[in-house]
Amino acid sequence: MTVFGSYSRYYNLLYRDKDYAGEAEHVHSLIQSHFPGAKTVLDLGCGTGRHDLLLAGKGYSMTGVDISEEMLAVANSQLSSLSSQPLSLNFFQGDIRTVRLDKTFDVVVSLFHVMSYQITNKDLTDAFATASAHLAPGGIFIFDCWYGPAVLTDRPSVRVKRLEDEQIIVTRIAEPVMHPNENVVDVNYHVFVRDKASGEVAELKETHRMRYLFRPEIEVLLRETGMSIISASEWMSGRKPGFDTWGVCLVVKG
Repeated sequence: MTVFGSYSRYYNLLYRDKDYAGEAEHVHSLIQSHFPGAKTVLDLGCGTGRHDLLLAGKGYSMTGVDISEEMLAVANSQLSSLSSQPLSLNFFQGDIRTVRLDKTFDVVVSLFHVMSYQITNKDLTDAFATASAHLAPGGIFIFDCWYGPAVLTDRPSVRVKRLEDEQIIVTRIAEPVMHPNENVVDVNYHVFVRDKASGEVAELKETHRMRYLFRPEIEVLLRETGMSIISASEWMSGRKPGFDTWGVCLVVKG
């Protein structure tokens, strides 16, 4: 089972307050600014497909790739439940470091810190190579990640999140452990799920290893795959990245 195995069951509930609509609009605005004629988009690490559904609703032909069967099951369930007109959207299972779909796209995106899950230089270079291999001439690659200057300025701390729906109550404790010589944070999740009807409590533990990145190293690794940065800004706000920018968004050209 992947790191998102059991976690995927509760993923949409845990992130139901996440502004997916605003984020999809932000990505749409970046695409319109840098490649206004774009029609096809590949999402590397699509998860449960929330961004993809929204971007497909804006008229893009979307293809989502994720390594987790459980996440993709949720994505396909959401897609099949739509009663509106059919969207141009397909999901495939694959490792973003190695997958090759034998086609190119106007835009490649990788959202919600997927690139920060690539914790070694080889992981990152391989993921960047996948993006490059799928870019059509003139295409752009958009991704966000944890930004090193902010992570070291405002270090990760223990966080508790509680949410519920009609059936369950979820309590998630996130305890970070930093590894300074690897630029990696282990986010140790301890999740308790209580069934409202029976009162039974299920418990799961998972560790998500996250790498925080700095612009100079990103530039070097992108250069190895023939790409370069054309824009860098704070995720969603568009501000210039700084010591308070935990999430940075980069637009890259091939």
